[in-house]
Amino acid sequence: MNPKKSNFNERCYSLLRNVPRGKVTTYKALAQKINTKAYRAVGNAMNKNPYAPEVPCHRVVGSDGSMTGFASGIKNKIKMLKSEGIEIQNNKLDLKKYEFKL
Repeated sequence: MNPKKSNFNERCYSLLRNVPRGKVTTYKALAQKINTKAYRAVGNAMNKNPYAPEVPCHRVVGSDGSMTGFASGIKNKIKMLKSEGIEIQNNKLDLKKYEFKL
C-alpha cells in the first residue's frame, strides 16, 4: 500500500467523521480542507472507505448538491440520506439547508 495515498485517505476519513447525521459536505470542501484541488482523489478515497458506515461517505455530494458516485449505487445513497431527514429532489439536495461547514 502506498503510505502517501493511505495518509491522504485517512485525512479525508478523519474530516468526514465530523459530518453529523442529516448534514452533508462536498468533495470539493473536503479537498480544500486538506489543502488540495484533488476532488477526484477525495472521491476515490470515499469509494475505498474501509470504515463505512462509521465514516459516512454517503454524506459527500457534488458541489451543486447533486448525487454523485457511491460504491453501492446512487439509489442507496439517496435512501440513506432520506433516512437522515435530507430532502432530495431530482437527484439534488439544497446545500444551503444541509451543508456542514468543515
